[in-house]
Amino acid sequence: MHLDLEALETSFDLVAPRGDELMDAFYGRLFATAPAVRPLFAHVDLKRQKTMLLGALVLLRKSLRNLDPMVPKLRELGARHVAYGATPEHYPVVGATLISSLAAIAGDAWRPEHESAWSAAFDIVAGEMLVGAAEAERVAA
Repeated sequence: MHLDLEALETSFDLVAPRGDELMDAFYGRLFATAPAVRPLFAHVDLKRQKTMLLGALVLLRKSLRNLDPMVPKLRELGARHVAYGATPEHYPVVGATLISSLAAIAGDAWRPEHESAWSAAFDIVAGEMLVGAAEAERVAA
């Protein structure tokens, strides 16, 4: 799958200075859109979780031009998410919420190509995480 690297980099750079605001918007929207996921965060330090997600997005931004080294890390992350209670059905909701949060923070600077680029990138990330999740479930069975 082809990624529009310029659109991904440009759009992320628009919102990066407002990372804390992005994380607040994301989790606020996620819990409003999908209240069923809230119990997955019952015993989570949400401030730390926000920092970790923002760090993961920054790492993704830095790794866009060579994603291959990220694949094992994404699969490990997917495996860990099984233990947290995440299911494959959660991924599309998370992706849509992340993209809408990016768009909201970027405001008028957000373009349709940014949305398309993030959708494609999220599909790749989620796909690798789901491979890791499936493997973890096979091993546990």
